[in-house]
Amino acid sequence: MVKSCWNPSAEGDSGGRVDGLLWCKDLGQHMYGEFSMAVIQANSMLEDQSQIESGPLSSTTSGPYGTFFGVYDGHGGTEASRYVNDNLFSNLKSFASEHQEISADVLRKAFSTTEENFLSLVRKQWHVKPHMASVGSCCLIGIICNGLLYIANAGDSRVVLGRSGRGTKQAKAMQLSVEHNASIDTVREELRSLHPNDPHIVVKKHRVWRVKGLIQISRSIGDAYLKKAEFNKEPLLPKFRLPEPFQKPILSAEPSVLVHKLHPDDQFLIFASDGLWEHISNQEAVKIVQTSPRNGIARRLIKAALKEAAKKREMRYSDLRKIDRGVRRHFHDDITVVVVFIDPNLINGGSSSYFPLSIKGGRFAAGAGVP
Repeated sequence: MVKSCWNPSAEGDSGGRVDGLLWCKDLGQHMYGEFSMAVIQANSMLEDQSQIESGPLSSTTSGPYGTFFGVYDGHGGTEASRYVNDNLFSNLKSFASEHQEISADVLRKAFSTTEENFLSLVRKQWHVKPHMASVGSCCLIGIICNGLLYIANAGDSRVVLGRSGRGTKQAKAMQLSVEHNASIDTVREELRSLHPNDPHIVVKKHRVWRVKGLIQISRSIGDAYLKKAEFNKEPLLPKFRLPEPFQKPILSAEPSVLVHKLHPDDQFLIFASDGLWEHISNQEAVKIVQTSPRNGIARRLIKAALKEAAKKREMRYSDLRKIDRGVRRHFHDDITVVVVFIDPNLINGGSSSYFPLSIKGGRFAAGAGVP
């Protein structure tokens, strides 16, 4: 992972490079600056998906224009995160065309439609692929458009802003996303207030808080078995079935939305699945980005996380690298990192040599070896 990602025999989709279990795009250009992107696989099948779309944000030529970032951390399988990766942006473009703008309402409608359509797919395949009812995905997106940054999040992925500090050279970390994980006090309080008659809405199992003792997150795309009572029965596996029927959805697909006016001191954004944040703090990640070359910075953040994961298990990083997918999940999760640099001159309408971009992370080349 420390060597360059250039490997002509292992070229992936959309300009990315593959090095064993790592996929990366070390440096690229979006409408408002540069970006770096990397994915490391730990699960037998990669459950993380991600994308960057820069250019038209609607289905019409009249605009709006900007850059879209998405990180989708799947669980229970790959189907939900892949579905989101293939459909959320097109749904957003449809609503942006209808409203002729990007807005918090457009983001919420894109999430809602993606959720409804995925649950319809689960329903259609219920008798053939009942496991689809237990598959879900966290969903974190960001959009830069007309000097504003829009963030929408459902689940526990995170985006952190690196902002120049007043009177200091060190950039300050500012978390912009709201997370929905039962380990957070306010999330447990929200669940209890929404389900006042259910004393088991959140249960602590093996020192971890879980919704209904099953899942850590309270918001997601998918997870039909905790949203629609019609799936709380056979042929769904017994471990996912609740002993009592439920009258209203237990989980939600409603994202927390933030609209942030970009400031000249806003230097960069770090979008990442929770696999990164389990091992690195917000400020540590910002410091690494600020003090390192841009080229390959997403890959560098993943390496820092893996070094911490190895340290926690009292093993060498070089030994962790030898562990194959599947078994690797016992040491760390799939990790996706997208670092987005913001050029204030381009935010304010300056010219750039930009051209439209569409890239999806983690599209591994067939037969790539294990590092």
